[in-house]
Amino acid sequence: MKNITDRHRYILEKLKNEGKVNIIDLVEEMSVSGVTIRKDLKLLEDKSLLFRTRGGGSINNPYAVDRPIYEKEFINSDEKKRIAKAAVELIGQTDSIMIGSGTTAFEVARALNPSHNLTVITPALKVGLELSSRNNIEVLQLGGIIRPKSSSVAGAHALQVLKDISCSVLFIGVDGIDLDFGVTISNLAEATVNQKMIETAQTVVVVADSTKFDRRGLGRICSLEQIQYIITDDKVSKSTIKSIEERGIKVIVT
Repeated sequence: MKNITDRHRYILEKLKNEGKVNIIDLVEEMSVSGVTIRKDLKLLEDKSLLFRTRGGGSINNPYAVDRPIYEKEFINSDEKKRIAKAAVELIGQTDSIMIGSGTTAFEVARALNPSHNLTVITPALKVGLELSSRNNIEVLQLGGIIRPKSSSVAGAHALQVLKDISCSVLFIGVDGIDLDFGVTISNLAEATVNQKMIETAQTVVVVADSTKFDRRGLGRICSLEQIQYIITDDKVSKSTIKSIEERGIKVIVT
């Protein structure tokens, strides 16, 4: 398939059917070089017909945007509630957990109703306020500079407190899960706090709906190998789940 028009038509049709394309597959299927395919993908991206990604292209923008929390809370709200319900079942009889920022993590806080004493550590103001009068819960609110978009704290004060803390389980919301790049959020300052929380926790649970997969935020939190669980909804592809589970991560689909 040497004709550029035919190649572009083939790529766009494959994108329409599968949502993404892979350079290696396209090289084999069209019997052309990788250089040619990369040029094709760039031309199609210049025409706003796709987004180039590592190793291919996608019909969806792979880069997460730092949107205000009041906008994100209405996106996939039912899925987030189901994810939160599954998340609290992992707590068991532990005496301390951490809940990060983000709308899915906040739903975990809303679903929390322990029958035993539980300390909850959080950088998120909304989480702290939600749990401050909840029975059997003591809240340790991390301090620092408050980011208006997320209503969460960041900076040296939060990091200093986390140096002296250990907890059983961390529930963390993210903006992107990329099989190659890892887990990300859209703000570098918050990424640093999340990195420290991951170091502090014995078990890391990522709570993320299906729109967060194959996306990247600005700040990398960790590699997939640093996570024990991912809880998501049933719109994630089976191939993606299989790839994640092959790395030793338990994926819970709600």
